[in-house]
This record gives sequence, structure tokens and C-alpha cells, in this order.
Amino acid sequence: MKKFFALTMALVMALSLMACGSKKEEAPAAPAETPAAEQSGEQEYNISVILKTTSSEYWGYVVAGAEAYEKDHPNVHVEVKGATSETAYDEQQNMIETDMNNADIDGYVIAPLQADMVANMIKGQTKPIVAVDTNIDAPEVLSFVGTGNEAAGKLGGEAAANLAKERGWEEIKCIEIAGVQGDSTNEARMKGYAAGIEAAGGTFLYDEVQYANAVADQAVTCMEAIMQNHPEGIAVICANNDDMAMAAARAAAGNAAYENTVFLGFDGIQSACKSILAGEETMSVCQQGYSMGYESVDAVVRALQGETLDTFIDAGASIVDPDTAQARLEELQGYLA
Repeated sequence: MKKFFALTMALVMALSLMACGSKKEEAPAAPAETPAAEQSGEQEYNISVILKTTSSEYWGYVVAGAEAYEKDHPNVHVEVKGATSETAYDEQQNMIETDMNNADIDGYVIAPLQADMVANMIKGQTKPIVAVDTNIDAPEVLSFVGTGNEAAGKLGGEAAANLAKERGWEEIKCIEIAGVQGDSTNEARMKGYAAGIEAAGGTFLYDEVQYANAVADQAVTCMEAIMQNHPEGIAVICANNDDMAMAAARAAAGNAAYENTVFLGFDGIQSACKSILAGEETMSVCQQGYSMGYESVDAVVRALQGETLDTFIDAGASIVDPDTAQARLEELQGYLA
């Protein structure tokens, strides 16, 4: 009996030990990797950037600036898109409509192709909206980040007229190869060019403005028409962007009457700097596309954090000419490195 009892107790103890072993605690699962933004305790934001286009060098700098902000701020996610050209109105409108109805987006940066149309599309939007490059006249837009286009155009017009005098022109006449007719940025630059030419004692030929829809091939056609109408030459040809100014300069190459013409562009892009250094395009009004992209995203983020924005954030402008083109070129190459 004692042996039976001892055997029973031994069996009970063995079973107890086995049960204890089966209840051994499992090692806790490794925690999922936490995004850097959450680790720092910062609020995450999704920003939509909708540009006029992404298919030109100038807009490439705006894209680079917006994307650089995302690199510098891990809590901010930036999606940049743009129409295939500056006349692809429906394409941009579809982008805006889609993103305005996307609940995951916290704020918007928009460079409108048709500012009036965009003003209607964003009506009633309560999320922060910042305009870049071209302003949108709407109460929903908290700030405009860009160039004071009229003031910058005047700066360029005066510089071009004064250089034309140095080159020996007695009559300082200027014809513009313009961008898209009715575009507010185009109109502001034109007004500035005219003011600068006239301030320097020249004449801006309003009745002979040629519209080239902001593209180089149409600018060539416009320049050919100008040369046909003015075989004697024109002191200054100004253009709404560098692509058109360079195209006009190439079209006039070899025409002796236009040998000393000042070809003035706008944007100060790399290709313009190279053209200026090669003696083709003469000068350009530089705007800071990279800064505009960076600062416009920054403005939306600051608005999301409760900050009141200035209605206009000036990214600045300057003139690039043969003396400054190399330094400007190296600066721009650094942005896209």
C-alpha cells in the first residue's frame, strides 16, 4: 500500500511538472518598425502639388524643390503631378477634381493653367491651399508663392533697353513673343516688360505682340513673322519664357539686321544660361523655381500647424547675363544633382 501511494505521488508530481512546462511564456513579438515621423512625435501630412506641367526644365526645378521639402521633413509626404503641356486644361482640371475629393490629402499646392476655372473648382474647400507661380483669386487660397511677375518683367525690360542702347540701337522698339493669351502670369510679365522698356525711353509695340502658347516651335514661327514685318531689325525681342527666347534667337541667327538684337527671356534655366554663354539668347529674368516649390509646400504645412500665412511670399528675381550665366548654371545644376 505504501509503495502504491508513493508511486501515485510520483506520477502526480511528474504530470504537474509537465503542465508547468506547457505554460511557459512565449517571447513577445518584435514590435513593428515605427516610421521616423511617429518616432519623433510629429504629425504626418499628405500634400498634393499640382503644377501647370512637369515637362519643361523650369517646372523641373519646382518639382525638385517640392520633393526636397519631403526629404528634409520625414513627416511630410508630397505627391507632385502636372499636365503634359500648358494648354492641357482638361487634364489639369481632372487632377484637381480628383485630389479635392481625396480624403487622405491634407493640403494643396496648385499652379493653375486657368486661374478662374480653378477658383470655381476649389470653392468651399476648407483644407489649406497655396498657389504657386500663378495666383488664384479665391478666398480659399491662403497664400501665393512666386515671383512678382510685373516687377520682375520691368527689371528685365529696363536691362534689355539699356543694353540695346549700348549695342548702338537709336530706336528702342520691343516686340514680345508671349505665352498663352489670357494667362495672368503672361499678362503680368508683359505689363512689366512694357513698363521697363518705356521707363528706359523705348517703345513697346503692343499691337505686334505674338502669342506662341509658351512653346519653342511656335516661337520660331512668330520670329519669322517679325523678321518679315521688320526687315530693318528690332532692338529688343522679349519672350514669356526662355524656351521661346532661345528659339527666337536661333530663328534670327544669320540675319544681319538682328545681329545686335537683345533677346530677353524669363526663368533663367540651365539651357538659357548655356545659350547666353554661347552668344545666342542675350539675357534672362531669373525666377527661383526651386525655392518656389520648397516654400509652397512649407507654407501649406505651416498653415496646417495653425500659422497665419502672408498673402504673398516672394521667391525673388534677378537678371542673368553673360557675366553671371556661369554662376547661375552651376547653382541650377546643384539643385538637380
